[in-house]
Amino acid sequence: MKIAKTVQEMRAATLAAQVAGKSLGLVPTMGALHSGHLSLVRAAKAACDTVVVSIFVNPLQFGPQEDLAKYPRDFEGDCRRLEAEGVDCLFAPSVEEMYPETPVTYVEVEGLSQRLCGGSRPGHLRGVATVVAKLFHIVEADRAFFGQKDAAQVAVLRRMVRDLNFPVEIVVCPIVRETDGLAMSSRNAYLNPEERKSALQLYRSLNEVKRRFEQGERNPSNLAEAGQRVLAQDPAVRLDYFSIVDPDTLRPVSKMTGKTLVAVAAFVGSTRLIDNILLVA
Repeated sequence: MKIAKTVQEMRAATLAAQVAGKSLGLVPTMGALHSGHLSLVRAAKAACDTVVVSIFVNPLQFGPQEDLAKYPRDFEGDCRRLEAEGVDCLFAPSVEEMYPETPVTYVEVEGLSQRLCGGSRPGHLRGVATVVAKLFHIVEADRAFFGQKDAAQVAVLRRMVRDLNFPVEIVVCPIVRETDGLAMSSRNAYLNPEERKSALQLYRSLNEVKRRFEQGERNPSNLAEAGQRVLAQDPAVRLDYFSIVDPDTLRPVSKMTGKTLVAVAAFVGSTRLIDNILLVA
């Protein structure tokens, strides 16, 4: 596996793949890789000739009181996991490489960037869109692979690609869960054993909404209230948002027609977790 640490090295690897006529898949990550990330790698390998994984903990998507400094990092372990998966190239730039000067140019997907996680983490989705735009320019992938768990991010990036005519296909892969249903996340490492049990309330709340939906309930307010009641059963869980929205616009829906995204964010202790399900009427 080639490790590119500069933009120049990454562009040279991209050019070599293009000259050889190989399709290129990109899996953007912040490292601390788990089975969810590796499922994206496998999807990329199945669809593309050459697979690039990026590891970059992007400071632009963290607020001033958030966990940038303590975000889990395991570069050597990540390299071993990616080599075992047969990844062709790892792009692992430093902050100084990605942002040689304090950035003054950002990608803002207006409206979308202020919804769901963007509402409670101001600037977060602007930071995501900006760094992913840079990665798309540097790597020039044909396809880029993202997880459904980051549903707000997916909606923002799809709109960015459409509006700015990026020649890349966004591929969204299913959420990967632990055996008990907890959505895999690098931040799960923050949870102590008791918090780990409490974290399951997010999945239970979504399952309660799904159960009621399958029984015929179609009122979004009633469904959201049912999900919030499940979360409220555990005092260790502090709700950020519980929203039922259009998966493309992230706007709240008044009627359940077609695909609907049910998204939850909550704090368990000091750790913020997110999860979601898609319902189809």
